[in-house]
Amino acid sequence: MSTSGKTFPKKMVRSTRSEKAGIQFPVGRIDRYLRKDRYAQCIGATAPVYMAAVLEYLAAEILELAGNAARDNKKIRITPCHIQLAVGNDDELKKLLTGVTIAQGGVIPNIHSQLVPAKTQKKNQNPQEEV
Repeated sequence: MSTSGKTFPKKMVRSTRSEKAGIQFPVGRIDRYLRKDRYAQCIGATAPVYMAAVLEYLAAEILELAGNAARDNKKIRITPCHIQLAVGNDDELKKLLTGVTIAQGGVIPNIHSQLVPAKTQKKNQNPQEEV
């Protein structure tokens, strides 16, 4: 049988859905988990792509803020303490991760304003009385 003049590509280039979407997080793995855990009866083709993109954005945001916190503390390695500081200092991430406990994260340094000693007042409060 002849191919009747058709030309076939010599090698098919395979590309993953993550490469097609231009993201780093694994779309196929997220799709597998969504289907395996039965979060819904049917899952569309773009749902795992969107979810992977959102997860990648959140991870990048947290890592950027944690890296800044590590640099402020003159460290080159991000620890859970830096992640805790990054989440605690950002209002939107704090609201998103309100019920989350970060292991070995510690606490955000904070002193309540009523516990700070009151400032002492100067003897001459009115500068016009000095004359």
